[in-house]
Parts: sequence; C-alpha cells; structure tokens
Amino acid sequence: MNIIVTGASRGIGYELGRLFATDINNKVVVIARNRLKLEQLRRECVSQYPGAKIFPLVLDLAEERLPASFIPQLMACIGSVDVLVNNAGTLVNKPFEELEQQEVESLFRVNILSLFEMMRLLIPYMGKGERPTHIVNISSMGGFQGSRKYAGLSAYSASKAALACLTECLAEEFAGRNISVNCLCLGAVQTEMFTQAFPGERALMTPLKMAHFVRDFSMNGAGFYNGKIIPVSATLP
Repeated sequence: MNIIVTGASRGIGYELGRLFATDINNKVVVIARNRLKLEQLRRECVSQYPGAKIFPLVLDLAEERLPASFIPQLMACIGSVDVLVNNAGTLVNKPFEELEQQEVESLFRVNILSLFEMMRLLIPYMGKGERPTHIVNISSMGGFQGSRKYAGLSAYSASKAALACLTECLAEEFAGRNISVNCLCLGAVQTEMFTQAFPGERALMTPLKMAHFVRDFSMNGAGFYNGKIIPVSATLP
C-alpha cells in the first residue's frame, strides 16, 4: 500500500511511520519539518526491517502555502495514495484573553488549513485501487462534542472540532469515489504535546501503543466506517 503520514518526526507519527514500514510491501512517505528526525526514522526502519520502503519528505505545514515541488516530490516516491494519516498538529496552551491573533492563525494553519490544501492536491491520486483510499484525520478528545474541556486549550480544541466536522463533510463530498474519511479523537497519550498541554501530568497511553491502534484502523477501518468521529480514550468520562 502507498501510505502518507504527516507529523512523523515525533510521538505517535514517528511510531506510526515505523509500524507501517515493517511491511516491505508498503511504500511509506513520512512528512515533517524536522529533517534530522525524519532521517533518523528512515535509518531505524531500514536497519531493523531490511527492504523497508520509507521516504522522508521535509515540509513545514505552518507555511502559508505548500510548495509547488510537493506533488512532484511525493509522486517520485508513490504514484497513488491508499492511506493518508493527517497526524500533524500544533498546540497553544494559553488563557483565552492572552491569545494573540498570530498564534491562533498559525495554529489553525497547521491543524486545519494545511489539511484543506494537502487533500485538494492529493484527491486526483486517491481512490484508484480496489480498496477504498482511507483518509484518517487525527483529532483530539478536546475537539469531541460533549467531552470535558480544559482552560488554556480553547484555540487547539476549536481547531480539532473543526477537523471533526470537516471529516463528516468530506465523507459526503467523496461519496461514490472510493474514498473513505474518518476522524479519530485521541485521548491522553504521553507525547511532547501532552506535556505542553498538561505540565507535570502523566498519561497511561504510550505513543507506540496508540500508533498500533491507528495503524490497524488506517489499514482496515475504511471497510467498516465512513464519515465517523470516533473517540479513542480509555479514561472516563
């Protein structure tokens, strides 16, 4: 399968890229802005899984537009897209009254606007195989309607709620085109972003354990779900 994972330089995305690469039949494009981390991931995969096909692609989703070279670079690695995991995200932990416009715009650029642009560019390369292309948007329980919300995370949670709604809309728009779109709203996972959101706290879930779930869902979920917003949290409420 031809697979793209964004936000692959750390946390869940890093582990997810590595898990996909364990199958030498997969071609895995890992995207992030940190070239050194992506190269480290590639070296680990090639060393541990001889024959692994993993391709680092350096891209800063905070930039105003994706570069014109994005699609040519991508298509040099894979000719079509079977799985797209929109995992990249950023977070601002600050009281609502102290948020600056630039911070909010930058956050929404990474968490929402870059996804709009990327998916528009990739649609011509999706839905070409027998199995449906699966777009998996990684949201947060903070963006899940009715879930507990936390002070300081208003902009982040709002952007993740927008991602959930976008998922429902795209599932409808792509109906009949062999493209499924689903959204996973993840609970607490011990990542750098979790530490930024909740300083001093510890999450029970590890990035690797969550990456196993996301990998399995990405590979198999399109046959069972479309347009669904799925909470992935072992804690209450």
